[in-house]
Amino acid sequence: MSTNPKPQRPNVIELAKNMFSSLKADLISTFSSKVEHSPEQLVAESKRTRPEPANVSVPSLVNRNLLVRSLSGAFYVALNIAAIFLGGRWLALLMALTAGVCCWEFFRLMRSDGKVPNQIVGILFAVLMPLVALVNPFLLEGLIFLLILVLGFWYVIDQHARITDVAVTGFGSLYTGFTLSALVAIRCSTEMPNDAAVILCLGVMASVWFNDAFAYLVGSAIGKHKMVPAISPKKSWEGFIGGLCGSLLVWCLLLLFPETGITPFVAVFCGLACGVVGVIGDLVESRIKRGAGVKDSGNLIPGHGGLLDRSDSMLFVAIAAYFILTLMGVI
Repeated sequence: MSTNPKPQRPNVIELAKNMFSSLKADLISTFSSKVEHSPEQLVAESKRTRPEPANVSVPSLVNRNLLVRSLSGAFYVALNIAAIFLGGRWLALLMALTAGVCCWEFFRLMRSDGKVPNQIVGILFAVLMPLVALVNPFLLEGLIFLLILVLGFWYVIDQHARITDVAVTGFGSLYTGFTLSALVAIRCSTEMPNDAAVILCLGVMASVWFNDAFAYLVGSAIGKHKMVPAISPKKSWEGFIGGLCGSLLVWCLLLLFPETGITPFVAVFCGLACGVVGVIGDLVESRIKRGAGVKDSGNLIPGHGGLLDRSDSMLFVAIAAYFILTLMGVI
């Protein structure tokens, strides 16, 4: 009797070994294809696939920034000129708005420097001062006394207020509102015809603008000797002299308008004094910003920074010109 041989069962262990060997061979082959390139080849490949950066034209960027700065500066100048021609009320409103914004920017700088001014009181009085000058400049004395009284009361009732906070608040109001009120007083002077007041007020503002422009042009061209590098690294003595020439030019041009009452002595004295005082105003604001650790007081005016950056020289020149013209008997 013959017996059929039994079919052999597949060896599971052998099958598993074969599958593992095949999988291992596939993995080695795949990995080898990935690493067969040298590091230098991989770097070269990444450079070929990396998108090229867009070419940025530096001159075009500079020209664009210069255009923005010029347009915003022209708008600022045109706005002030229009307010002068429209009358004392419009100029007072513009100066009140300017004083309020400048005072707010100043207080923001002070807060960065660790001070805590009373912004409501400070900005309120800064705005009121040009408006009071529209009514009667002599009323400013009473308003300043009221400011001192309010600040003293605040210091008494607020136990957290420091004397430095009180001083900064009062200084902010005077630094912005009181100084700009001088332009309103010149424009609304009753000691000269209306046309003469318009020309004189324009002359005061133009002396600041020409001072800045001449100082920038001369300083950029031949400026080598730094004035105060620790505070304003870009200012040079050559630019300072150029700015004085610009200020003198404007005040001497006022001699063409005899109705203003400007004499050659007054023109030269005011030209030199306003040129020097304007630079001091610029340096004071630069020192304030350096103490706060910022470059600009704000970003309200494109290309110029904040309104305080644009008005720093005007603040000091306005009040200086008013007192000089008053002492000289012009207004």
